Order: sequence, then C-alpha cells, then structure tokens
Amino acid sequence: MQKSLKKRFRRFLNNVSGWAIVQWPIACIYCILIWFVYFTSRKDIKGYSILKKFSKKPAIFVFWHGRTMMLSPLIAMAGVRGYAVADPRKDGRAIAKLERLFGLKAMFGSSFGGGVSVLRKGVKVLSQGTKCLALSPDGPNGPSMRFHDGALYFAKMTGAPIIPVCVSCSRPWFQNRWDRYLLTRPFSIIKGIVGQPIYIDKKTEISDFEYIRKNLEDIMVQQAYDLDKIFTDFKVEQDLTPDNFKEKAKML
Repeated sequence: MQKSLKKRFRRFLNNVSGWAIVQWPIACIYCILIWFVYFTSRKDIKGYSILKKFSKKPAIFVFWHGRTMMLSPLIAMAGVRGYAVADPRKDGRAIAKLERLFGLKAMFGSSFGGGVSVLRKGVKVLSQGTKCLALSPDGPNGPSMRFHDGALYFAKMTGAPIIPVCVSCSRPWFQNRWDRYLLTRPFSIIKGIVGQPIYIDKKTEISDFEYIRKNLEDIMVQQAYDLDKIFTDFKVEQDLTPDNFKEKAKML
C-alpha cells in the first residue's frame, strides 16, 4: 500500500513538473540564483569583444551542454538576442523558459526529433540578419563533448559564423550526470573563452564536413580543458550518453 502511494505521488510530481504554470515560477527562481552567482563572482572573459560584436548580427554560438549556467547571464549582459535550440521534451521546455528570461527564445528541435523543422527555422532566423542562434552540439542526448554537425548546416546555408564559447570557474561543482553539468558557486572567479568566428563557405561540399566538424570539436574540447585545469584536476569525459552513464554508474 505504501509503495503504491509513493509511486502515485512520484507519478503526480512527474506530471506536474511538465505544467507551464509550475515551470515558470521555478525558472524565475533559478534565474535569480544564477544572477546572484554571476554578480558575486569576478569575471575574466577572453574574447568578450567578439561576443559584443556579434550581439546584433547573425552568428551561431556553440557551447557544450554542461556549460550553460554562467553562459546565460554572460550572453545576456553582452546584449545578445536571438534563439536557443531546445529539446522539445518536458525538461527541454523547462530549460527553454529559463533561457527566455535571459533573452533567448526557444526553437524546439534536437537529435531526438524535429531536426528538419529546426533547421528550416534556424536558417530563417539567421537570414534576417539581426538575430543569433545558440545551441549545444552535444546535447541533449550526447555523446558528451562530441560535435554533431547541425551547426555546420546553419553556417553553410546562411553564411553566419560559428563561434565556440566556454566557461569554467574557481569553485566548480561537476554534477554526477552524463554531461558533467558545471554548477558555479557564489563568489567564484569565472573564466571564459569566446573563440574566433569560423565561417563555412556555401560552396563547401557535405563530404568536407567531417574535417570542419572535427576541427571545431577539438577547439571546444581544448577550451574546456584549458579553462578547467586552471582550477581543478577533474577532467570531463567524452562520449558519455545518459544511458551509458547510468550503466557505468551501476557497475561502480
């Protein structure tokens, strides 16, 4: 009887967590907490001028799935406005509400579904010439720190540059999950890197994508490792997915 009640309660909480009327207040609370961390921390962002330069121009900002926390206020403070590619499932819609509070509207689509639709929408947004696109090339299903080629299609079809961005901090808390999501504590030192814009010529053949994809992946992995080693010996693993992370955890 008691187990049955617990199951029903968990099912109820799971259902309720998907309601917009619940997600919005939670998003507001998280937004306040993130701003608190941001304003109580010291920032040192290499290439911040690049972020400002493209704040009102078409650009594709890419960052690992586990590094979004401090990137949200950083992008907002630079005046960046545009769209963030979000997972259409429940968790993705909750995160989309949080990103909306930082000035990024949701564009739903991912490797889980909606790929063609989000490509069409992204090309339309970037072609307008005043909005950016933000996306995690390894999310929401991983593998961790592996660059999927969706951003390459956006860049090829619109001429917008791909700009890799990463942050780390002096008081990191890497969560025990597949993307090793980085939580930044208040009163930290936040260091970041905004990479040089990378353009893809419209005449580039799809067969050449692998070289470009691998180059971008190497740049982004190096960004993360260079920043992290300033503060910690912990090294985020590549190639983790939600499923194989759970299997790995069971074996420990």
